[in-house]
Amino acid sequence: MSDVPETSVDDLPADAVLLDVREDDEWEAGHVEGATHVPLGEVPGRLAELPEGDPLYVVCRSGNRSGRAVAWLNAQGLETVNVAGGMRAWAAAGKPMTADSGRPTVI
Repeated sequence: MSDVPETSVDDLPADAVLLDVREDDEWEAGHVEGATHVPLGEVPGRLAELPEGDPLYVVCRSGNRSGRAVAWLNAQGLETVNVAGGMRAWAAAGKPMTADSGRPTVI
């Protein structure tokens, strides 16, 4: 995915607008506070619901699904950037997460 722009969790701007493309159970287990959740398979049909970001940063569990989302979204004319390593890298870096119930984790 060398043609997909990406950044590390450490280089992510503090005011980054995040789109989380993981599945519902993954989101519920733990996510970044303030991120917008749209599962990857629903992105094409929910473009109007995506947050405005300049650029919009896209995250999944490890960076693969978000990389596919970034490639597709950029082809649609949006400016998006993949978060390398995804939520696994986020958690490993000790970044804050929240969960719908219980202790936040990455599944």
